[in-house]
Amino acid sequence: MRDLFFVGYLGLLVLLAFKRPFLFTLTYAYVDIIAPQRLSYFLLNSIPLSLILFALAVLGFLISDDKKNVRISPRWGLLLLLLVYCAYTTTIAEEPIAAQTKWAWVWKALVFASFLPLILNTRLRIEALALTMVLCASALVVTGGIKTMAGGGGYGVLVMLVDINSGLYEGSIISCVAIAIIPLIVWLAQHGTIFKPDWKVKLYATALVFACLLIPVGTQARTGLVCIGVLAILSLRHVKYRFLYLAAAGLIAVSAIPFLPDSYTQRMGTIKKYDADESASTRLAVWKWTWEYVKQNPIGGGFEVYLINQVQYKIKNVGQAADEGPEDKQVIDQARAFHSSYFEMLGEQGFPGLFIWLLIHIGGAWRMEVIQRMYRKRNREEERWVAPLATGLQNAQIIYMVGSLFVGIAFQPFFYMLTSMQLGLDTYLARRRRESLWRPIRKKRRQVEAEPAA
Repeated sequence: MRDLFFVGYLGLLVLLAFKRPFLFTLTYAYVDIIAPQRLSYFLLNSIPLSLILFALAVLGFLISDDKKNVRISPRWGLLLLLLVYCAYTTTIAEEPIAAQTKWAWVWKALVFASFLPLILNTRLRIEALALTMVLCASALVVTGGIKTMAGGGGYGVLVMLVDINSGLYEGSIISCVAIAIIPLIVWLAQHGTIFKPDWKVKLYATALVFACLLIPVGTQARTGLVCIGVLAILSLRHVKYRFLYLAAAGLIAVSAIPFLPDSYTQRMGTIKKYDADESASTRLAVWKWTWEYVKQNPIGGGFEVYLINQVQYKIKNVGQAADEGPEDKQVIDQARAFHSSYFEMLGEQGFPGLFIWLLIHIGGAWRMEVIQRMYRKRNREEERWVAPLATGLQNAQIIYMVGSLFVGIAFQPFFYMLTSMQLGLDTYLARRRRESLWRPIRKKRRQVEAEPAA
C-alpha cells in the first residue's frame, strides 16, 4: 500500500511537470533529499528514478526555457572543475571498487549542482527550490522532533521515516542540515510568495524551527550543538537589541538543561574531554594519518582511501584509580572514516581538490556578503527580499562549513543545492542589474528614433 501511495504521488508530480517542466527539477530534488526508493518495498526500487527525473528536467530546460536568461559565474566553472578532477582521481584510486561505489552518487550530485544555476533564473524558481528543500527536510525533522519529545531519542537510535544510517538519515548529518535550514525557514516565513506570510505560515515556521532545534537533542550529535552555537553567534549581527538577545538566549539555554535527557548532557560533556573519548581520539588519529598520507600523495588517494588507514592512539581512563590498571588505554584501529569534510577532501582529492572545494564554499559566503551589502539599504519594494535571502544563504553556508569540521559531508547533495541556489541568486541579480542599467538608454534611443526628422 505504501508503494502504491509513493508511485501515485510521484506520478501526479510528473504529470504536472509536463505542463510546467521546472517541476521536474523540483521533483528530482525531492527524490534526492527524501529518497523515497528507500521507503519503498519494491516498486520504486526497481526503476532508476533519479536518472529518469534528471533526464526529464534537462529535457524540459532544453525545450521550454528561454536560454537568453542563462548566466554563468566563475564558481559555476569551479563546480565543473571539481567534477572533472574527482573523475580523474577515481581512475587512480587506492581502493578502486569502493571508489566507484562513491563516485556513482557523487557525480550525480555535482552534475545536478552544475545544472541548477542554469535554470534558477527567476525569483519564483529560487524560492520554489528553497521551499522544496525546506519541506523535504522537514519531513525528517518533524518526525524526529516528535519522537524526541516523546522520549524516543538517543545516539544512533532516533529513526526518521526509515531505519537507515546514511545520507540525511544519519544523526550528525541531519543535525547539521536541520540547523542550517533555519535561516531559510525564517526567510520563507517573512518574504515568501508561494505561501503568503500569514499567521498560519508563521505558526508552522515557528514550530518547524523548534523541531530543528530538537534534532541535535534527539540524535545526541555533538555536531548539532556546535551548529546551534554558530547560528546563535551569526544571529547577533542582525538583531537590534544584542544584549537583550544574549540574555534571552542564555536564559533559554539554562532553562532547557533540566529537561534534557541525562544521556544527552553526558555525551555533550565529552566535548571538553576529547582525550578520554574514543570517538574523538579516533578522529584526531585519522586526521594525523591523512596529513602524513597526503604529504606523500599530494593529489590524494581517491574516494574511500581511508579504507587503507591503520591508526593507533591512547585514551585516558577517566575516573579509574591508579592501582586498578594503566592510566591510558592503547587502541589500534584501521579503516576508520575521516569524520571531517576537510580531511575527507584532503585525503581523497589531495591539495588541489581541497583548494577547489574551499574556493567554492568560501566564495559562496563572500558573494552572499557582497549581495546583502549591496541590497540591504535599497528601498524598492520588489528588492526587499534580496538581502535577507543572501544573509540566510550565507548563514546556512557558514553553519555547513563549521559543522563539516566534524562530519564527512564534503559531497552531501543537499548542501550543493544550497550552493547552486547562491549561484542562481547571484547570476539572476546580475542580469537584473544589467537590464535596469540598459533600460533607460534603450528607452531614450527609441524616443530619438521616433522623433520626425527636421
